[in-house]
Amino acid sequence: MEAIQQLSPPELKERLDAGDDFILLDVREVWEYEFNRIEGAVLAPMSDFQKYANRLDKDREYVVYCHHGIRSMHACGYLKTMGFTKLSNLMGGIDAWSYEVDPKVPLY
Repeated sequence: MEAIQQLSPPELKERLDAGDDFILLDVREVWEYEFNRIEGAVLAPMSDFQKYANRLDKDREYVVYCHHGIRSMHACGYLKTMGFTKLSNLMGGIDAWSYEVDPKVPLY
């Protein structure tokens, strides 16, 4: 099985700034999303991910993130088993995003 593509926070920023066509998927829980998020992200919590995954479009590209990048890797793996092919995981999650790209995003 092919490895999940890893995207660094600066690479994600470049893609967002360029207006690339993809969905930024936040798989953290509601309280985490309410505390901080990357602007434009769609919430699909891991605690109920199967329900959300069934609503996603296999033809779209997804960049998936969580707090540190572990849950999002699991989410990417799950989506891959469902036939999704255009997937990237944000390395280091929103934590790395805050350190490397946007320090206004609060840490927790």
